[in-house]
Amino acid sequence: MKDKIRHIVIQSITELNTTLPEPLPIENGDECFIYRHDSHLDSMSLVMLIADLESKLEDDLDVSLTLANEKSMSTKNSPFSSVGRLTDYIADLIGEHHHA
Repeated sequence: MKDKIRHIVIQSITELNTTLPEPLPIENGDECFIYRHDSHLDSMSLVMLIADLESKLEDDLDVSLTLANEKSMSTKNSPFSSVGRLTDYIADLIGEHHHA
């Protein structure tokens, strides 16, 4: 399942990269940073990435998730800081979703 999620995350970032003046270093895999203090990604781009991810997760995995909420946006260890962290975060949300 995590491989599928990671694939979707990377796909979304790859698409987002085409709109960015400075693409995210997707070749770093799980270590690829997304949104953190030294990232050049602005909040608008992050919102676009999240919307795209939610739509892809629904299409590909048939799960409807809200990735951005107060908790995820305020947490010190943001789930949006890297590909690996975002993949784990989505996997956890899907786990909770299926146990609900």
